[in-house]
Amino acid sequence: MELEIIGLLVAVAVCAGYVDAIAGGGGLLTLPALLMAGLSPAAAIATNKLQGTFGVAAASLAFWRAGHLDLSRWRAAVAAVAIGAALGSLAVQGMDPDWLRRLVPAILVLVAAYFALAPHLGGGGARRARLGPLAFALGVAGPIGAYDGFLGPGAGSMYLMGLVALAGTDLVKGVAVTKLLNFTSNVVALSIFAAAGQVDYVVGLAMAAGQIVGARAGAHTAMTRGAALIRPLVVIVSGAIAASLLLRG
Repeated sequence: MELEIIGLLVAVAVCAGYVDAIAGGGGLLTLPALLMAGLSPAAAIATNKLQGTFGVAAASLAFWRAGHLDLSRWRAAVAAVAIGAALGSLAVQGMDPDWLRRLVPAILVLVAAYFALAPHLGGGGARRARLGPLAFALGVAGPIGAYDGFLGPGAGSMYLMGLVALAGTDLVKGVAVTKLLNFTSNVVALSIFAAAGQVDYVVGLAMAAGQIVGARAGAHTAMTRGAALIRPLVVIVSGAIAASLLLRG
């Protein structure tokens, strides 16, 4: 691949990493860019997982260093996401994902409506948790992890809604935990794609550098701007992913 095209892909990755660190949905930018660059659909999806994994890792580290991630609290959720993502990645090889692709836009519209209309979603501290850590892991994190391994678009928005509505986190901490859970499911899916030999490492690692730059900047913005930026971006990104899936369907 020509250096000019790789340079453009890196620039796209910087923008995607920034948006993804705040509200998710960076794949809306990077996956079409990889396809337009000439990668096959399988290689584009696999390479997108590689570069995206670096982005969510950088964002997770930034949130953890700033004290927004209590790793001990979310161990059960991480384990459930890993198992779910593995099962989802295996299931997609023998199942038709079209039925799920038709369902997900409706879920994302509900996510957007929740963040647009629900009161008290500011950054003023956590609310009462409706689910304990184990119940959240089994009832929310694991199933979304399975979806992320099976299909993927909008998983970050779903994690964030579950964390805010059911686990009682505020928006900034919810975004931080979402990045940790995204990182877990990405690593599992990437391992499966890598074993199948689908990853373009030259392109993926070049874009990963851009993802790290964008993700660190996005995490900083999320921590300083908080709900004033996160809330509208989640609404926009959820709506955009829903529209993208509907148009593809």
